[in-house]
Amino acid sequence: MTFNPLKEKGMPLEKQLRNWHQIVAKPYKKQKVDCYTRTRQILMNGIEVEGWGFKHQFNRFMTDIDGEDRADISRIGRIENQQQMTCNWLCPEDQSVLETTLGYEQVAVDLTAWLAQNEPDKYVKETFNFGLLEDFDHLYRYAQFAYMREGIEPDDIVQGQTDVILGRPTQHHHNCNGLRLRKHYDKMKAAPQTKVNILTVLSGEQQTHNFYAEHGFMYGDHVLRETYAEIKDVEEEHVTMYESLIDPAETMYEKLLLHEFTEVCNYYTCLKDEVDNEIKKYWEIFLDMEIGHLQIAADIFKKYEKRDPEEIIGSEIIIPCRFKNQKAYVQKILEKEINKRLAPDGEYYNSVDEIPNDWASYKVQERVAEISAPSENCINVVEFYHDRDIVEASDELKDKEISLLEKGLQVKASAQNTVLPDKLENMIKKHEQRKEMKEKII
Repeated sequence: MTFNPLKEKGMPLEKQLRNWHQIVAKPYKKQKVDCYTRTRQILMNGIEVEGWGFKHQFNRFMTDIDGEDRADISRIGRIENQQQMTCNWLCPEDQSVLETTLGYEQVAVDLTAWLAQNEPDKYVKETFNFGLLEDFDHLYRYAQFAYMREGIEPDDIVQGQTDVILGRPTQHHHNCNGLRLRKHYDKMKAAPQTKVNILTVLSGEQQTHNFYAEHGFMYGDHVLRETYAEIKDVEEEHVTMYESLIDPAETMYEKLLLHEFTEVCNYYTCLKDEVDNEIKKYWEIFLDMEIGHLQIAADIFKKYEKRDPEEIIGSEIIIPCRFKNQKAYVQKILEKEINKRLAPDGEYYNSVDEIPNDWASYKVQERVAEISAPSENCINVVEFYHDRDIVEASDELKDKEISLLEKGLQVKASAQNTVLPDKLENMIKKHEQRKEMKEKII
């Protein structure tokens, strides 16, 4: 059965205001929560932040809209602010910043992997795959600190659904932001799926940036603080990269419609997939609210653009992300594309050995890592705690870790503290020897 949100009833805007007891939801229990309930909570927080922020930009810059329509957009912004609080406040107070961080990176990995496999535009798909391997490496780096600082095993959070092993090394993610700019889609030709996919991943990456900006200073460990700063800077690049895929010729009315449609699609998917019945109730309520918002946006679009909203969003719901195990796909991209870099002429990609010596990103990388790369220090430090890096993956993938590092590293602009393949190999051998000795004693 098809689901066309423009034909659904939805909740009238005048009935959507809630009291504080309804707004501040009872948080989930971190010891019991399904990892994908957590990822949905994190993603929808980001989706609401993006929707709320866009409406403020709309009202700041739009001049050709009458007072009542502007007021409706302001009222929707207020409701979405309340929705954002509910989503964000589902996170429990005893979940540490690092535990939440691992959840954020699991969102990024499994969300981007799903989007890439369900993206009709080949160029957009390639961009998703490129960003995927960077977030994959961020999860690995934070996992080292989570173990060292708080004794958290990665599977305590990702529950075996997402591999934790190195990706394209974080120190190589720092680029000239001009090179991050991608070729945008044509709004007249792009499928609604592409538009919703991009807004979804953009919202997630933007919220990840904001979370690190607001929480990265909350640890006393200076290397960890620097790592949050380093990865936060990469998330800024991701926001630049993903937003550049959007056609800048879209009108603000088209963007308003697409934002509301994206929220509807994501809540619809959350409702269909949620396993926690208490949290599922919020997805159901918010879906009804967002259908109401979408219909207001559609009426505004028709009024000012004189067009049918289905020209922009189609007539059926879109599934932006179905959170589930993406290990096989991620491993395929990892082995195939870990050596990819942004091409010097912009818009496309090259392998490491194709990058010229005057590549603009080298200057950025040499400057930010002229003393050291914090993301490399995390492995140097964990050696003293655990003999080797923290990895949660199949034996087959673990066996490829050294070859992946060899393929993913670049010689030029690498930090002085870079963990090279021979050092990592020695760490692993040393760890295995100690394991054998312990087993013999026992």
